[in-house]
Amino acid sequence: MIRRPWSSFLAGVALAGGLSVINTASAGEIYIAEPISAQTQQLFADADNDLTAQLASLSCGKDGCTSCSAGTGCSDGCGDGCGDLFAGGDHDEISFGGWIQMGYHNKVTPNGTVPNDAGSFNNHPNNINLQQGWLYAEKVADGSCGVDWGFRMDVMYGVDAGDTQSFGNRPGRWDNGNDFNRGGGYGWAIPQLYSELASGDWNLRIGHFYTLIGYEVVTAPDNFFYSHALTMYNSEPFTHTGALATFTAGDDVTLYAGWTAGWDTGFDRVNGGNSFLGGFSAALGDEVTFTYITTFGNFGARGAGASGYSHSIVVDTALTDDLNYVIQSDLIDIGAGDGSSQVGVNQYLIKTISDRIGIGCRAEWWKNGGASPQYALTGGVNIKLADNLIIRPEIRHDWQVPRAPANQYTFGMDAILTF
Repeated sequence: MIRRPWSSFLAGVALAGGLSVINTASAGEIYIAEPISAQTQQLFADADNDLTAQLASLSCGKDGCTSCSAGTGCSDGCGDGCGDLFAGGDHDEISFGGWIQMGYHNKVTPNGTVPNDAGSFNNHPNNINLQQGWLYAEKVADGSCGVDWGFRMDVMYGVDAGDTQSFGNRPGRWDNGNDFNRGGGYGWAIPQLYSELASGDWNLRIGHFYTLIGYEVVTAPDNFFYSHALTMYNSEPFTHTGALATFTAGDDVTLYAGWTAGWDTGFDRVNGGNSFLGGFSAALGDEVTFTYITTFGNFGARGAGASGYSHSIVVDTALTDDLNYVIQSDLIDIGAGDGSSQVGVNQYLIKTISDRIGIGCRAEWWKNGGASPQYALTGGVNIKLADNLIIRPEIRHDWQVPRAPANQYTFGMDAILTF
């Protein structure tokens, strides 16, 4: 589905992982579910904490300015910042920002062993890890004033790098190489580098960008839970290289269509990767959003050159003003190249308690070909300690019948500081 984030620094035309369109939740208050734009809550808000806001504040007191606030630039005769690259304002603004995510989780089974942490980004148990040290630079293409251009670049360091690099590339291409790995599970990744053009209701993105497939995303501040769903990790791409066009067909429908060089590629093309990426998101009344995103063709390294089909369907419902329900179903089938299909169903229920606390539950069912289904149930809390600081404790239960271990319990918690 559309990766719809709940972070403001990806708002505007950015999708939850980074691809354009649809309204996104602001990143700094607990998100209150509202018609159409209702999304799983995240406690971050537009907290005047990115580097762009800080740069804007540096100019206060100059040229007749008598006051200012981060994010809006100066007031009292200082103008609106139009054309100023680092002032809060118009089409020429370049934004800088990022976050630091540090987390801990155990992974203990009933017999006391600590197995590999499969099915999750979090694959270094029993340690406090730097999951993501993230920086980005971005200029959003705003087509409301005619033709406009933009770009985005993301760079990250941490133990999530191995899952964020272009591992669909040949070794040594882009960020898939030993030069980007630093030992102990740590490394570097460049998950996005793209340019874009926008005019009116159209947007065209070209380069290396996040996928549209799936509900959960790579970027930590844009997820409610610390851990990831089995479906997200096993059955979805994270990034693509190619071109993606977006058309906003009114207030209720957004259309997507593009070409990619397969799955998880960074300016490379393995096994003849050649696939379509597209779909739509539509409002079904005032409380429900339905999203269908598909990719089909040659997935490159993921399908070993064989043709495949994948889709993700997400229904997002605002049950009440403070209760949000999401159901997602994914399917991937790669025929002879993979030998099996994978199917997953995830459900999320997120409750806003206050402007500082949100609670949530995620229930998963995932099946890989003829293997026994895997199940997971996760309960978590988001606690906003400051406008740009959040902690996310959770408890997760994984099981698979009849294979051992029958039960596996995991406690995890992380902290995310945005800037």
